[in-house]
Amino acid sequence: MVIAVIADIVGSRELDDRSAAQRALDDTIAEVESDRPLALQPLTPTVGDEQQAVYRELTDALTSLLMIQLRLPDDLAFRFGIGVGEVRAVDSIHGELADGPGWYAARAAIETVHAREQRAVPRTRTWIVGAPGQDEVMPAVIAAANAYVLVRDELVGAMTARERRLTYGRLIGRSQQELAAQESITQPSVSKSLRSAGAAALIEGLAALRGEGA
Repeated sequence: MVIAVIADIVGSRELDDRSAAQRALDDTIAEVESDRPLALQPLTPTVGDEQQAVYRELTDALTSLLMIQLRLPDDLAFRFGIGVGEVRAVDSIHGELADGPGWYAARAAIETVHAREQRAVPRTRTWIVGAPGQDEVMPAVIAAANAYVLVRDELVGAMTARERRLTYGRLIGRSQQELAAQESITQPSVSKSLRSAGAAALIEGLAALRGEGA
């Protein structure tokens, strides 16, 4: 069992320059993988505005996708459907195709994101669905992770570009002093920005899901 991810670009039809947007997405994904390589297969364009990725663990996917959310420029955003289940490759005359219950679950998950966006949670960007046949623990893990991503999407969606950069920096272990120099601001300003953005709660919540810390 691995983790399948389907991502699509929010508002792709309204982008002024789709090619430039794809280059920005590619650069962001490459930077995230360089800073913290977690993907078995990093997000890769497939068809239309969709991309696909594969991770070994759910927590790896949640970490990497958060980093991508934080690192994307203001005018670009992804939706993420995360599927927990088997994935496999199928050879055909069209080349290697992705198949398996994990991908079906990821498709159901991204459809849930679209539905939630239209209702009471417009900043929803992420959802997780488990394929049939999970062990007895996984449904509870997925439920807890979905509760976390609902809140984290709300926090990230409310952040300014600087707050996202600062949160990303803290997530990969940069000190507040380093971030202050990067942004040409003072260390107390960094601390204030992180606090007002809820960055510590977001990062500590991820650490709790990963089983790290106290």
